[in-house]
Amino acid sequence: MNHASPRRRRKLLRACLASLCACAVGALSMPQLARGATPAPYSEKIPGSQVGFEMVPIPAGRFRMGSPDAEAGRKDDEGPQVEVSIKPFWIGKHEVTWDEYDLYRKDMGIPVSRREGSDGDAITRPTPPYADESWGYGKGRQPAIGMTWHAAMAYCRWLSEKTGHHYRLPTEAEWEYAARAGSATPWSSGAQAATLDAVAWHFGNANGKPHKVGGKRANAFGLHDMHGNVAEWTLDQYLPGRYAALGDKAKDPVALPGAARFPHVVRGGSFEDDPAQLRSAARRASKPGWSRRDPQEPRSIWWHTDASFVGFRVVRVDNDPPELKDFRSKVTRASPDQ
Repeated sequence: MNHASPRRRRKLLRACLASLCACAVGALSMPQLARGATPAPYSEKIPGSQVGFEMVPIPAGRFRMGSPDAEAGRKDDEGPQVEVSIKPFWIGKHEVTWDEYDLYRKDMGIPVSRREGSDGDAITRPTPPYADESWGYGKGRQPAIGMTWHAAMAYCRWLSEKTGHHYRLPTEAEWEYAARAGSATPWSSGAQAATLDAVAWHFGNANGKPHKVGGKRANAFGLHDMHGNVAEWTLDQYLPGRYAALGDKAKDPVALPGAARFPHVVRGGSFEDDPAQLRSAARRASKPGWSRRDPQEPRSIWWHTDASFVGFRVVRVDNDPPELKDFRSKVTRASPDQ
């Protein structure tokens, strides 16, 4: 039986309420990645616009990167498998759309890239494309397509400056970890290619075109279109023997590229590809043929004339090491193809 006086009970109640408020304020002011905690989901509007995007939290964990020898459709560059540890991060719920990308390429507050020479460390926007950049597929919530790796990198720098948050392309390891969403099967949807129709736009169901983002079921992490729709740029240089060089275990691995235009790693497969190319472990290297019809000399560092299948999504990692946080594309017009 509680024998405290009414006055005493009121004082205790006020103390409890004060303690709860202090905890709430502390929770709000605490960095979301403190103590290795999983970040919280959020949505953000690009300043100066009504265009927004959603970011999904990905918990820290370990997974087997690459594919087992017996996996159907496997290529040699997917092995040997490596046990990879990944720190928590956010990743875009969807691929970057034309609504978002057009804000960057039409931003009058930053200069258009110079046609000759180097832009130095300045943030610049793309030169005009040679033809219809949407390839006739439409814009709005359609995934932005046809940009080079350099252009995707520049978009991330622009978005970081606009929002005050550090955005970049996902590393190849982060991308595969997010795509698998805890699965060890060829696709996050299961072991059979028939399961793909529910989660992916691919050659068999896309009618030869990309589709608005988010039209298929999300994976277990809540991410849409990780398989198919458009293939996605990652931060890494493509190295066919990369996994063998990593050894048995690796922590947050990344192969930072140099100044060459190619090759960089593209993941996920696209609306043009068969299921084998949409597997979580499937790797693809960019190549000069993606700009085969570009009549400019030197060819554009912003647009591919023959890669309507490639786009990207962004990640945010607040505790990136300096070599990632400060990394910039080194590609210039003078850069060699390889």
